[in-house]
Amino acid sequence: MISLLERARDVAERFAGPNAEAVDRDARFPSEAFDALKNAELLSAHVPAKLGGPGATILELAGMCEALARRCGSTGMIFAMHQIQVACLVRHGQGSEFFESFLRQGAKAQRLIASVTTEAGVGGSTRTSIAPVERLANGNCRLRKDGSVVSYGEAADDLLITARRGADSPASDQAMVFVPRADCQMERTLTWDTLGMRGTCSLGYIVTAEFPEARIVPAPFADISAHTMLPFAHVLWGATWLGIASDAVDRARAFIRDVARQTPGVTPPAALRLAEVSGTLQLMRLQVQAMATELDGLDPSAESGRAVLSSIAFALRMNNLKVTSSQLVVDIVTKALRICGTAGYRNDSRFSVGRHLRDAHSAALMIANDRILNSSAPLHLVSKEI
Repeated sequence: MISLLERARDVAERFAGPNAEAVDRDARFPSEAFDALKNAELLSAHVPAKLGGPGATILELAGMCEALARRCGSTGMIFAMHQIQVACLVRHGQGSEFFESFLRQGAKAQRLIASVTTEAGVGGSTRTSIAPVERLANGNCRLRKDGSVVSYGEAADDLLITARRGADSPASDQAMVFVPRADCQMERTLTWDTLGMRGTCSLGYIVTAEFPEARIVPAPFADISAHTMLPFAHVLWGATWLGIASDAVDRARAFIRDVARQTPGVTPPAALRLAEVSGTLQLMRLQVQAMATELDGLDPSAESGRAVLSSIAFALRMNNLKVTSSQLVVDIVTKALRICGTAGYRNDSRFSVGRHLRDAHSAALMIANDRILNSSAPLHLVSKEI
C-alpha cells in the first residue's frame, strides 16, 4: 500500500512542481495540485481512523508539507494551513455530534478548510476579536467579520472563523465557528499582489454568515489556540519552510556538480559553502522533527498532556521553533543563491532560487517574529527551563 508521504511526493512531482511557476506568476490558487491531493485522499490525512481517515501523525503531516513545498511553496503552505484547521476540529470537536459527522463526511468528500482568524483593527493579534457572535430571535447565530488576511478563501469548501463569544464578551473571550463557504457572503476588501507565497491567494474579505449554534466548536478558542492551532502552525509552517530550503540546497548541489563535471578532478571552490549550508539545513530539519515528535506525544484530552501544552516551557519551545525556522529558511536560501551565483539569480535557469527566496521572506511575517519575541521575553523571566 502506498504511504501517505509517497502519495504526497507523487502529487508534488506530477502536479505541484510543473505548475509552480504559473501559480507564482499569476498569483493563482494551485488548483491542479489540490485536485490531485483530493484524489489521493490526503486532505483528510489527520482525521482519525474511527472517523474514516488514516489518522496521520503530526510528524507524517510535516513530511507531507515538506514534500509539497519542495516543489511549490504555496501548495505546501496551503496544505499546512488546511491541516491546522482539521486538527482543531479533530482535537476539539470530538464529542459534538455535528463535528464528528462533519469529519466523517469530510474524510469522504475531501473538503478544503480555510481560516478566518486575522481581523482588521486588532493589530495582527489572533487572540483578540472585535466581531461578536450575535444570537438571533430565530435561534440561529450571525457574525460579520472584517478578515484582513483570508488565505485561499474563494477556493475553500469551508471556513473556520474566530469571533467574540457574544456581544457582551471581552475581546479575548473567543469562539471558533464552522461555516460552509456556500453559506457565507464574502466581500473582497484587499487584493494579493505580493513578493512571495503568491499562490496562497490571501485576500481580505468582510465575511458575513448565519449559522446554527451547533456549528460553534465547543472548546474555548483560548484552549484551541494554545493546545492545537499555534503548535500545529509552528510545526507545519516550519516543515513547509524546510521544504523550500531543501529544494534550494538541492539546486545548489546540482549546480556544484555541474561545475565539477566541467573541471574533472577539481573541487569547485563553492563546494565549501555547500558543505556549510547542508549543516544548517540538517539543524533546521532536526528542530522541526523534534517538535513534531514532542507534539505527537501529547494528548490534549489527558490532564498530563494539557499541563505540558499549557506550560511556559512548551510555549517557549514552540516560539523558538517558529522564529528560528523562519530565519533559517532565508539564511539557507540566500546561501544557496550565492553558491549558484548568476545561475541562481536568473529566473530562466534550472538553478534559479528566486521564487524560493521570495517565498522564504514571508516566514518572518506570519505571526510577526517581533510579536513572538515580545511575548517570549517576559516568559524567560519566570521559566525554569525551555
